[in-house]
Amino acid sequence: MKTITGWVISILILSIGLAIPVQAQKVDAPSVSVVPLVVPERVVETVPKAIVFSHGDISWLPELAIQAGWKPKQIARLGQIILRESGGCPNRKGGDIVDKNCNVTGISDLSHRSDSGLLQINGVNYDVSRNKWATVCRAGIACSQEPLLDALTNLRAGYEMFKVSGWGPWDPCQWGPEYAARCKAGN
Repeated sequence: MKTITGWVISILILSIGLAIPVQAQKVDAPSVSVVPLVVPERVVETVPKAIVFSHGDISWLPELAIQAGWKPKQIARLGQIILRESGGCPNRKGGDIVDKNCNVTGISDLSHRSDSGLLQINGVNYDVSRNKWATVCRAGIACSQEPLLDALTNLRAGYEMFKVSGWGPWDPCQWGPEYAARCKAGN
């Protein structure tokens, strides 16, 4: 009986408490104004367009190179190297034959398959099993070939190599006597 009486009293107190109006206390809070969302046109212009890569076309290079860290004064030489090394096809590995749309259609040479992407970055630059000082891997950019088949990643890796060695990695004049036949003035 005591338990039932306790429940009844609890329910009565609860129902009375719910029936008493409570006056809200005023809280000093900063006023918040609602501002309509306006997207300036310049923001819309900076949304990256999907790049369509085609052999021999590097019209996309300046914007992507700057994003990767390259300086505007370096882009002309960078473009020459990209055209020579990969034809502007980011998915190209050493020895790949590509069509005008950068689709791999065959392999002409299996001797330099570690060369990767736009700048044909060689395995000695990303594979620590080949070179414990592999610049690209030590910089945290890529330690295997696949990431270097992405255009932006490849350009970032190339810029890291450039900071360490200048244009040397792409200049056969600096590679030693066995490459003298490939060395051309101004390369």
